[in-house]
Amino acid sequence: MVMVKEGYLPFGKWRTYYRIVGQPSDAVPLVLLHGGPGSSHNYFEVLDELALKSHRQLIMYDQLGCGNSSIPDQHPELYNAQTWVHELVNLREQLHLDKMHLLGQSWGGMLAIIYLCDYHPTGIQSVILSSTLSSASLWSSELHRLIKFLPQGEQKAINDAEANDDFSSPTYQAANHHFMELHAAKVNANSPEPLRRPVHGGDKAYLTAWGPNEYCPNGNLHDYEYTDQLVHLTTPALIIDGTNDLCTPLVAKTMADRLTNAEWHLFQGARHMVFAEQTAKYEQLVTNWLNRHDD
Repeated sequence: MVMVKEGYLPFGKWRTYYRIVGQPSDAVPLVLLHGGPGSSHNYFEVLDELALKSHRQLIMYDQLGCGNSSIPDQHPELYNAQTWVHELVNLREQLHLDKMHLLGQSWGGMLAIIYLCDYHPTGIQSVILSSTLSSASLWSSELHRLIKFLPQGEQKAINDAEANDDFSSPTYQAANHHFMELHAAKVNANSPEPLRRPVHGGDKAYLTAWGPNEYCPNGNLHDYEYTDQLVHLTTPALIIDGTNDLCTPLVAKTMADRLTNAEWHLFQGARHMVFAEQTAKYEQLVTNWLNRHDD
């Protein structure tokens, strides 16, 4: 059985919950950055076996604003990229992570890109960009393209909601739910427990930083545009997405084309949480990648 250690780290006047899976070893640890913003580490628990398969520690945590970490919703101005990068830096310092691999899923991949491009950290052995993006505008464009494959009534409900800036109608919510089931995840009673576990908080962080849904990035990350900066990154990068993902093949290819030291793996039939839908294949791919880039 895999060993798990949980705890809290001070982060200014707040605190960050962390969860370390596996025993210390000579292998470089993997830090996992969850999506959202506001999604929590929960879903990453399906990867616990990765610690055994790769003989290394996995370090996951809840970003400020969700899960078991502080949720200062009364201060929404904290919910921005700079805060979350500083929280990652704080985590590295307090856990003495001089060398590490990074895996960022969805928003977590954006956070990894911001960290690498703007802060130029040392000690990053590799980065895994899982179902993520380098351009908010391209992401929005691609998702609006996918919306055109929905039934006409659902398309109208989404278009009306955007036009009126009102996302409260049951018709819109049903259409958005269907869209997310098609491209993000469909959680049911047979899904692994970490996927079914309720997430504490997160709504305010998501709305403040991103927006009302995946395809309307009108929060403070609306001008997230890092595609052109990727050419300056030399960190080995593994790009992962699924054919039915919110991260469309075009979004993934855009990153792969700009990065100078990247590999891209497309999972047939997978949606936004590739690691949860094709866990064994995902773990094998990531294990092989990490072992290749430990030195």
